[in-house]
Amino acid sequence: MTAVTVRGLVLARADDEGVGLRVDDHVWTWAEVVDGARIRAGWMHALAPRDGRERPHVGVLMDNVAEFPFLLAAAALADATLVGLNATRQGAELARDVDHTDCDVVLAAGAHVRAARALDLDVEVVDVDDPSWRERLGAHADAPLPSGSGDPQAPFVLILTSGTTSAPKAVVCSAGKIGAQGSAVARIVELTSDDTSYVSMPLFHSNAIIAGWGPTVAAGATLALRERFSASSFIADVRRYGATYANYVGTPLSYVLAQPSRDDDADNPLRVVFGNEGAPADIPRFAERFGCRIIDGYGSTEGGLSIARTPDTPEGALGVGVGDVRVLDPDTGAECAVARLDEAGRLLNADEAIGELVNLGGRGAFEGYWANADAEADRVREGRYHSGDLGYRDADGFLWFAGRTDDWLRIGGENVGVGAIQRVLSRHRHVIEACVVGVPDATAGDQVLAALVTTPDFDAGEFVTWLQAEPDLAARCHPRYLRVVDDLPRTGTGKVLRRQVRTAAWLPADTLVVDDEGPRPLGAGDREELRRAFATAGRAHVHPGGES
Repeated sequence: MTAVTVRGLVLARADDEGVGLRVDDHVWTWAEVVDGARIRAGWMHALAPRDGRERPHVGVLMDNVAEFPFLLAAAALADATLVGLNATRQGAELARDVDHTDCDVVLAAGAHVRAARALDLDVEVVDVDDPSWRERLGAHADAPLPSGSGDPQAPFVLILTSGTTSAPKAVVCSAGKIGAQGSAVARIVELTSDDTSYVSMPLFHSNAIIAGWGPTVAAGATLALRERFSASSFIADVRRYGATYANYVGTPLSYVLAQPSRDDDADNPLRVVFGNEGAPADIPRFAERFGCRIIDGYGSTEGGLSIARTPDTPEGALGVGVGDVRVLDPDTGAECAVARLDEAGRLLNADEAIGELVNLGGRGAFEGYWANADAEADRVREGRYHSGDLGYRDADGFLWFAGRTDDWLRIGGENVGVGAIQRVLSRHRHVIEACVVGVPDATAGDQVLAALVTTPDFDAGEFVTWLQAEPDLAARCHPRYLRVVDDLPRTGTGKVLRRQVRTAAWLPADTLVVDDEGPRPLGAGDREELRRAFATAGRAHVHPGGES
């Protein structure tokens, strides 16, 4: 049996005259998309990879513009590797990503062109909006359309995802992996050529590729692309495009629900929405309000372990492990105790029940990190895949998510390394040391808390103003909570005990919350409001508690 590959999925659309892509008022048939990809593949094929590599690495730095899906298909046809550069990263961090992934060229669009060229990279930055890009492609107008499905093990994309305290890692995703996963999602959501997929999640992210673009190509459905997610425009876009399917990761459902309700909210074509990390309480609310089905699950770019929802999965739980997935103590490797929950679903024995989710059966679909053997060896140890995710198992065998390990956070559906944030915070002249941890967001994922060891002249208001002007840290990574401390809890060897910082995060009276007015003390009213928000979102079990 021939393996499913991305090239095979793209070639299957070569003679398809159905609508393949819609961006605003622009429409392309699938045949036109594949033909455009063929020309771009000719250009990619002519690239000379550096350092003796067989495949060129093409960095793509752009929002969800029309060029992006053409380049994805082109990489599959050209035997090139597309590098999904995170368009929200800036400055030195972005330059590091380009260098680490060995990009031979960076294709950029919009404001990202100027940002990339300001970095003084040692590779060319090509503006795909400039007429010269069309001229370059014109030289490959007669490039042949390849035959055959290609090598399923060939690296199709490098996706920058979770980071350690040093820098993000680039996950290798093969043509076979993306082809198989995209086809599987298409089957799960019953996508056909009559459907239209609305994709507003960023295409540099695995969710948009695996749960958005890939299934759409596999089914021959129409890809309706939005440049950036907009909660206020979501349902209007669904109606405009006749979208029957959408994907998400993290908080989008919650933001759409926060829009003013209308009597005709359910009057839309949306049939099914597929994603992960949605707020448990918002999933049924969204389904009821907008008249669609929500399939929410657990997933990661690495794909080293799988958790499946069953019909009897409790609200808020991830589901049951596929294969031998267990919860192990990160320090001892022993299996953690079964979780005890109260009537409200709150975890009563967190210290002994929470551990790391580990696949004892092997590495699953994890194909490795690019140029990071140490990180890969840490991820797969003694034949076991260590997810880096924390969870617990209840008495019925259902797994529950409890956050990430100390070196990374989940912000707006993105994995963010704490090291990058700490390095920026530590630049402030009155910050001696910064420790960044994630505390649960009431809706989904994490909020940033920074514990700072400072000089006596430190002023929180001035610090926040300074941070807002820093170009190397995206606003979504700015601390929501601040604590100014004399020292940080440490081990005997001087290592900071992040778990203690996180556990105490909302307990001390000296915690500051940063809002539009600047930093202010987190008071009793704030804590009570947070409790209500967690309960409303169905996440009371992850609220850190604390006396008001």
